[in-house]
Amino acid sequence: MQREVDMKKYLWITGLLAICVGLVLSDPVRAARATFLKMGPGQAVVSILQGSATVTTPGKKGIRSLKAGDLLSGGDEVVTGRRSRLELTLPDRSSVRFADNTRFKILQISAAEASKSRDVRIHMSIGRSWAKVSKTFTGRSRFDMSCDNAVAGVRGTVWRMNVDADQSAMVRVYDGEVNVAGGKKTMDEVKSQVGPSMRLTAPKPIPGPTKVTMEEWTYIVRSLQEIRIDKTGVASKPFSFSPEADRDEWVDWNKERDQES
Repeated sequence: MQREVDMKKYLWITGLLAICVGLVLSDPVRAARATFLKMGPGQAVVSILQGSATVTTPGKKGIRSLKAGDLLSGGDEVVTGRRSRLELTLPDRSSVRFADNTRFKILQISAAEASKSRDVRIHMSIGRSWAKVSKTFTGRSRFDMSCDNAVAGVRGTVWRMNVDADQSAMVRVYDGEVNVAGGKKTMDEVKSQVGPSMRLTAPKPIPGPTKVTMEEWTYIVRSLQEIRIDKTGVASKPFSFSPEADRDEWVDWNKERDQES
């Protein structure tokens, strides 16, 4: 009798474990977390994908669809679809998120746990991004998000960047500090890293006659400040923004994700 009870208990526990495993494997977020354990120091994992996104990889023909758990590396160009959101988790456990209709290219990803150093560079040609940069890597560190008219470099902070079709841009900082720089020398360096493909395929309107700025500039944008860069590369001075007026669905979702991650 006792043996029969024990057998039923064993079968019940085994069945419960099987159900749990099935749930884990069917959950894209958990699958992405499992992939994180296999991620190399030069890769990022798609930890969340709502909607659709595609990627073009150097040396490979065609465009392929992305899914949660996929790994990306330097040279990959990603386009998010309509009503879509994508989150990347990096080797240093930083998170970078991209809204719908966004196009970006991973220029460089590297992280060394032993020396706490990293080199992360992402170029965005159009769209919206949000970054929560890990503060655990205190060694030699570079974490840049660029567009055609500016480069935002950070250490450990929370911030976002919007890039419009005419290449005007906005950077808002929620925590920490961001160095935002521009000018001919700075942008020539970025363009040499990006290469021709992304600049040629990015959707842009035909511009009218404009004055091209050659002056180098750098600003430190602090918590609850923003900076705007116009389509010619001229930047405003940093100024404060209202957290209440800033709120929308994109901002609220990112703040929730920051709390969860």
